[in-house]
Amino acid sequence: QVQMVESGGGLVQPGGSLRLSCTASGSIFSINSMGWYRLPHGKQREMVATITSGGRTIYADSLKGRFTISRDNGKNTVYLEMNNLEPEDTAVYSCNAWGTVIGDNGKQKFREVWGQGTLVTVSS
Repeated sequence: QVQMVESGGGLVQPGGSLRLSCTASGSIFSINSMGWYRLPHGKQREMVATITSGGRTIYADSLKGRFTISRDNGKNTVYLEMNNLEPEDTAVYSCNAWGTVIGDNGKQKFREVWGQGTLVTVSS
């Protein structure tokens, strides 16, 4: 089985910072890209940032440089550093990964895996 687990969410004051982590584990052959998405209450899910195994990154234009994504390939872990947080950043943040996994039959399959999400609340 393959799973991804997020951690680091919580309550923070406006202007504060949080660092989220997400680790993939299980029968993984390789991971090509990892990313962070968020789901604000009553709104659609949106992409926050993605990063390839080679370090190429893509950010949502609305973040204006406040967020930074990074990864540790050896640990199959992706991080999201969030600075100068605003109430509008309140959402459930989920990580995902695209990679090759090993099935029960021993065959490799390229697929997407999602974590359960961690809640980030920015409020005074």
